[in-house]
Amino acid sequence: MANAPMMTRRNWLVSSLALITAGPLVAGSAMARPPRQTGPRQITIYKTPWCGCCDGWVSHMREAGYVTQVRVLQDLAPIRAEHGVPDRLASCHTGVISGYAIEGHVPASDVARLLRERPTGARALSAPGMPAGSPGMEAAGRQPYVTWLITDDGQAQVFGRHNGA
Repeated sequence: MANAPMMTRRNWLVSSLALITAGPLVAGSAMARPPRQTGPRQITIYKTPWCGCCDGWVSHMREAGYVTQVRVLQDLAPIRAEHGVPDRLASCHTGVISGYAIEGHVPASDVARLLRERPTGARALSAPGMPAGSPGMEAAGRQPYVTWLITDDGQAQVFGRHNGA
């Protein structure tokens, strides 16, 4: 390395000072932003073996670009309880993505909005019951329905309003 620049004490001090002052700025800016998903959006969907409309919702999520892993269970109550979905907001299947539960026939656009906005204190989205016209329930007709944002304390607030398919 005959042509390599010589590291003087002054150069070393300047380089060290630059790293010391820039380090917290870089770390602080990275910690202030919620983590962004890169690559495929993966969702695990828990469903019962006897519910066909769940398959329609799985197809809806796949068409929206989500990578789905389906797990068939006899009882979804333990999954809902683990993810803080109250019984009053239950439906026929539960998805889990990036630490959030997605209960029932929630449109993929609401899931994308949840992942983009990451509301403080949010734990789940729910479209309780099986609303006619929701993704996977198009054959049942059409009715307006609401998706609910469930917070860490079990409260719910309107997240989205939909008119059905």
